Amino acid sequence: MSVVPTTFVAGPVKVRVPATSANLGPGFDALGLALGLHDDVAAEVVPDGVRVTVSGQGAGELPGDETHLVVQAMRATFDELGGQPPGLAVECVNRIPQARGLGSSSAAIVAGVQLARALVVDGATRLDDAGALRLAAEIEGHPDNVAPCLLGGFTIAWTEPTGARAVSLAVAEAVRPIVFVPAERGLTAVARAALPAAVPHGDAALNAGRAALLVHALTAEPSLLLPATVDRLHQDYRAAGMPDSSALVEALRAAGVAAVISGAGPTVLALTEPSEHFAPGAGWQVWSLGIDSRGARVARGTLEHAERDPVAAGRKS
Repeated sequence: MSVVPTTFVAGPVKVRVPATSANLGPGFDALGLALGLHDDVAAEVVPDGVRVTVSGQGAGELPGDETHLVVQAMRATFDELGGQPPGLAVECVNRIPQARGLGSSSAAIVAGVQLARALVVDGATRLDDAGALRLAAEIEGHPDNVAPCLLGGFTIAWTEPTGARAVSLAVAEAVRPIVFVPAERGLTAVARAALPAAVPHGDAALNAGRAALLVHALTAEPSLLLPATVDRLHQDYRAAGMPDSSALVEALRAAGVAAVISGAGPTVLALTEPSEHFAPGAGWQVWSLGIDSRGARVARGTLEHAERDPVAAGRKS
């Protein structure tokens, strides 16, 4: 059987990818939400070498070579598509905070997968949307962030022997995500290391019921968000590693706000707006982000002037 050679498109392509919040309380490693905060990334096949420029979040910290996560994801995708380009030029305008529990790594992975597909003439045929999700989840290690980043909205993700799958559901209009972003960073690996190897059966049963209720609350009955976001599988075990975030979650929930740790933290996600009299204290940036219902969006061309602005539009602090 002959191998069809890989043909690359001429000129640049670009992608806009949303921030995400995973777990949402009881939906550990399964539930995720796409938020209205975005990274813009452009890429082009060049004659040789790899050049990555970064502005905004992570500028001066993230690598500018093959080790950049966007490039690593592109390389893995090109392997799936049948061939590597001679060289790559990548431009990243990052607005998603790094290592804060808002899916910065998933955004980079999804951006890389989507850019590589777009740079191959028949890339979307060789690797369809289901394959893109499977590959992104393999690179990330779990699907709860890459699913909403790819699909938008509220996603339920799971893994079968053949790989990750997900569905996206529309979110009720009354759901208004607000994130409380601290200055300190967190690492997913550290947060996962804090989890026990086993949990009590009663805690698992409680989470299963609350996760099911959360699907209904997010899509149809937001008045149930507070009881629907109760969790016993991960947040308490991680509390010692992020005491300020855990204290903020407790304070918000005591005030009647459906608040959880966003992903592995330390950002706090509120799914309903707190009272105007509620003050999180010093050191927190507070952003009202809204829901991204579309997910990753690919287009031809370079980044426009507005897309190169590293300040996120729509933030309210």
